[in-house]
Parts: sequence; C-alpha cells; structure tokens
Amino acid sequence: MKIFNSLLLATSLVTSTHAALVEKSVTSEQGGTTLEGFHVYDDAVAGKRPAVLVIHQWTGLTEYEKRRSRTLAELGYNVFAADIYGKGIRPQPPEAGKEAGKYKADRTLFRARIMAALDILKSDDRTQSGKIAAIGYCFGGAGVLELARSGADVKGVVSFHGSLDAAPDMAAQAGKIPAKILILHGAADPYAPAEQVAGLEKELTDAKADWQLVLYSGAVHSFTHQEAGNDPSKGAAYDESADRRSWVAMKSFFAELFK
Repeated sequence: MKIFNSLLLATSLVTSTHAALVEKSVTSEQGGTTLEGFHVYDDAVAGKRPAVLVIHQWTGLTEYEKRRSRTLAELGYNVFAADIYGKGIRPQPPEAGKEAGKYKADRTLFRARIMAALDILKSDDRTQSGKIAAIGYCFGGAGVLELARSGADVKGVVSFHGSLDAAPDMAAQAGKIPAKILILHGAADPYAPAEQVAGLEKELTDAKADWQLVLYSGAVHSFTHQEAGNDPSKGAAYDESADRRSWVAMKSFFAELFK
C-alpha cells in the first residue's frame, strides 16, 4: 500500500492550554482503488499514544464519523477514520445499500480495505505500538467484527449497532482471536435480530474469544445517529439514552484495554 498524500486541512478546537486538534485528509491506494481517510489527533499530547481506527456506516466516510473521531482525539487518542468505499464514493440510500452489499458479499475485500487503514494508523509516529483498538457503526460494526475474526493484532474492537453475521467460511477460529470484543446493540434492532445475536454469541464462544454484549432495551438500528430520525417503527432511529450509554461503555472498555 502506498500513501500518496497527507494534506493538512484544518486546525480546530483550541483548549484552555492552547492545544488544538490537527486534522488531515490521507489519500492512499488499495487494490487499485484510491481511498481518502481522515486523521485527527491532539497536538498537546506529547509522544506516542493509544490509537483508534474508526470504520464508517453504509453511506461512507462522512461528517458523522469525523465528529466521533474528533471526540476520540479530545480524549487523547490518535485516530484514523478509514475510507472503505473509495475517494468520493459517499452514497445515499438506496445506493448505499448496494455499495455496502459489495463488501458484505466479498469479506476478503472488506478485510483488505480495513487492514490497509490499520496499516496507516500503525505506521503513524504518534501510535503507541500494541495499543490499537477499532470501532465501527452499522456497516462499520460489521467491519470491526471482520477485523477481529481475521486475527488482526489489535487490542480490542467495538461494534455499535453493527451487522453481526459471519461469512460461512470466514467465522472466528478457536485460539485465533487476540482482540477483545465489545458488541453494543439495540435489543429491538430488526436488521440484526435475536437469532443473529445468538449466532454471534455461539461463534465467539466456540472461538474462545473474550467478548461482551450489551443490549439496549427499545433501541433499534442506528441508535447513535441523530440523522436516523426518532421513529423506531422504521427500524432505524436515534436513541439518546443508548447513544450516551454505549459511548460510556466504550470508554470503560478502552480504559481496560489500554491500562
């Protein structure tokens, strides 16, 4: 993988100590496709630090993931938000479903794109070796589970309202899942219902993985997305309580991973 360019886009969020978040657009290539990720870190943090890879939801890398990445950077992490689809590919429904479907149907390609992003984060001078985690939303939640299933060398992964099913021949293998796994899921999610949750539980248990599952009562798909609206009957809706609680759960998980 070759990184073509790392362009400083903005410096923002001045704090009381005059620190600022530094944001960069990072262009790279994987499998002949040009990708454009988003890197952000707090320049007041000295030296190396734990790092977090962020995988986007089905409409591609948007301002939503950038906001979440900035918040993680404020907590002191070195953060890289991956671009799985390719530079400029930011589809809206129903095209978003078709684009996401390409990667769910080709998990090898999906994993390759995620690993390419992980390599960028690992190679950054600010990343503390051995202290990397990944989080993902919806499509990205499926992505971080694929990262864990692949046996990638990361401390842990967090899936927020993600797809949970494994490809038939690419399920987690016993003794080959070093990452700890946290699944944050809506108990009423119609897109990843109870049988899919049970399937993942069995898969990870059979693989002897270290996993946790938190179900949020009444929450449906996309519960962290205000853009999803507030009508749970549609199957996807924002849930302020689940959003807040899941972020707290992630922070607690990271505190354990990076202690």
